Amino acid sequence: MHALFVTLLVIVSIGLIVVVLLQSGRSAGLSGAISGGAEQLFGKQKARGIDLILHRITVVLSVLFFILTIAVTYLKL
Repeated sequence: MHALFVTLLVIVSIGLIVVVLLQSGRSAGLSGAISGGAEQLFGKQKARGIDLILHRITVVLSVLFFILTIAVTYLKL
């Protein structure tokens, strides 16, 4: 059972990395990271199309990642 959860955790981790890398960047460079943070947090831009799908997949894979991590830790004890 432990090996199954570890294998699923590796697959979900790789999937999460791929999905995050496929998402389009919101701002470019370090200046965008400093000044653009407030715009992303309080802005009213919503993801559409493929960005929306990638965002939802990212959320699902993140939740699965945390659940599998807790399960692997619990089974290891």
